Amino acid sequence: MLRHDGRSPSQLRPIRVERPFYGSAPGRVLIQAGRTTVLCTASVDEGVPPWKMRDPKPSGWVTAEYSMLPGSTAPRKGRERSGKVDGRSTEIQRLIGRSLRAVVDVEALGPRTITIDCDVLEADGGTRTLSITGGFIALVDAVQSLAPLGVDPALVIPQSIAAVSVGIFDGVPVLDLDYHEDSQAGVDFNVVMTGEGRFVEVQGTAEHGTFSHAELLLLLALAQGGLHDLQAMQKQVLGEQWPLDTNR
Repeated sequence: MLRHDGRSPSQLRPIRVERPFYGSAPGRVLIQAGRTTVLCTASVDEGVPPWKMRDPKPSGWVTAEYSMLPGSTAPRKGRERSGKVDGRSTEIQRLIGRSLRAVVDVEALGPRTITIDCDVLEADGGTRTLSITGGFIALVDAVQSLAPLGVDPALVIPQSIAAVSVGIFDGVPVLDLDYHEDSQAGVDFNVVMTGEGRFVEVQGTAEHGTFSHAELLLLLALAQGGLHDLQAMQKQVLGEQWPLDTNR
């Protein structure tokens, strides 16, 4: 079976990464999967949130913010202003933050805060998963910028992380859904996994009907295959900046 865009069920959309992208943040990456386009930046601030300052020796922190720009969808999405973030954006930025913190040793980071900003320039499905995959690349670059301060990137980031969507569309399990598929899928999952093959988060629901245990296992296996490809892409993009093999 070929999908409406010519892909096989187990095929990712074409991925393109531009790094470094324009800007002043130490980590700045433009990542595209098909038409979905996200600008991921990683900024470093000395100091940590007030609630962490209560610790005798405060460790670092990684957080994320997510926004869809007004022109990313049709019809136009209203701009979020005055600190008012809609429920969907809040859910997604919490997911991004949780996912990236899962592969960061905050003790090795030291009392610093890294903020990953994910701004969607065009949305055609999979914006949250692409934000995690691109956000990791930006995070690595930001941590690498701390090396002159005595921070060992390989200790701060001991493993990689990526995310992808899977679902059942027209009765067929498919990988990396675009909006056409996502909006009509009977089952829709977002899967976050480390480079060691351990799951960080699995978000899944049956939009129409139900799914079986066998279908669940099939979807997870399909996601794992796509995530291995995405993690290989991350390693290729980062090249000499890839910190993860140095402490093996």
